[in-house]
Amino acid sequence: MNARTQDGSAGDVDYGAVGTGYSSYRKPDTRIAQFIAEALDGARTVLNVGAGAGSYESAAGAVTPVEPSESMRARPARGPVVVLTCDPELVKDFWLYEYAPEVLDTEARRYPPIEEMAGALGGTGTIQAVPVPLDCTDGFNEAYYGRPEMLLAPAARQACSAWSFIDDGARARFDEGLRRDLESGARDERSGHLRTQATYEGALVIVRATI
Repeated sequence: MNARTQDGSAGDVDYGAVGTGYSSYRKPDTRIAQFIAEALDGARTVLNVGAGAGSYESAAGAVTPVEPSESMRARPARGPVVVLTCDPELVKDFWLYEYAPEVLDTEARRYPPIEEMAGALGGTGTIQAVPVPLDCTDGFNEAYYGRPEMLLAPAARQACSAWSFIDDGARARFDEGLRRDLESGARDERSGHLRTQATYEGALVIVRATI
């Protein structure tokens, strides 16, 4: 079992450190929120397990945020169960892997397999891809698919917890490599079309089960 950090965080990341400046880069995106609201299908009460900063809670009516625990997971639930997550099979199919493979390798390890998650939820399940908008306000890695220069900002990277798992050498290699390719135009030669692509369908998905 992972110990709690000084600020009460539990799990594999110290969010007391990662969370500095988090709200400046991780603003809930209304278009992603709409996908969640549709998946909730009019649910009037919601138990937000692993509430974090409370992002996307406005997608429902009465929300109870909780920290994950065995006793809470064991409580019976009725109605839709909605999980916004990433498909680990798709995480590395993103241009960032060329510059910071350690980051996306970490991401892929941290997410459970989608089919396994759907099976564990039970009931009748669906898996829906969530397209990320070009001007997405929720600054996770794929949110910058068409704005690669944004990830040169240390604060933007810090708002994505997977960056906390890599060392300074890997960060320096990423910064040098991406900066070089942006200045030379090599990055845009490979994926410049993403700068005007309205949405990006990557690893972000909604897993929904009706119990």
